[in-house]
Amino acid sequence: MNPSSFTRRALAAAVAGVVLIGQPSLAAPASWSVDPSSKLTFTGAMNGSAFTGTFKRWTAQIAFDPKALAASKVVVNVDVGSAATGDSDRDSALPTDDWFAAGKFAKATFVSRSFRDLGGGRYEADGDLTLRGVSRPVALPFTLAIAGDTARMNGAVVLNRTTFGVGQGQWKTGEVVDTKVTVNVALTAHRAH
Repeated sequence: MNPSSFTRRALAAAVAGVVLIGQPSLAAPASWSVDPSSKLTFTGAMNGSAFTGTFKRWTAQIAFDPKALAASKVVVNVDVGSAATGDSDRDSALPTDDWFAAGKFAKATFVSRSFRDLGGGRYEADGDLTLRGVSRPVALPFTLAIAGDTARMNGAVVLNRTTFGVGQGQWKTGEVVDTKVTVNVALTAHRAH
């Protein structure tokens, strides 16, 4: 082995050592359980009048650590048949094939792919939302405050319902029901021990 080859290998080993030492811990992020007070709501407009609805049944599996974003993961499952807006006509229509098609596609899911720290307690989750069997990438900006073993997260994202086929036939356009829907998450979670 010539000296220059040895020097290059030694330098490469030293750089690799520094890189490995500088890596954050690969320990799994903490698991969090969702508090029942958490809300998953949506806001839309019909004939120009805003309405708000809520999903009464949903779950979230959360493994999250602001210091280990690369290893963090969130999976949310929403029972679309549990949507309620307080209007009986609208509520009876939402599970039908024109809207959520809950008989065929009972769940909507959001699965995170990555997280970004935007600074100041602000983050963004990039993931895939599947609704009515259609999957699309979604970026969800959110704020997060962790105090001890309690985390509070608030986020909102505007979706075009027609991208997922929500609203068929006469409801495909935004003429009566706006195509833009805002989904809001107000979540409190407790660190699992």
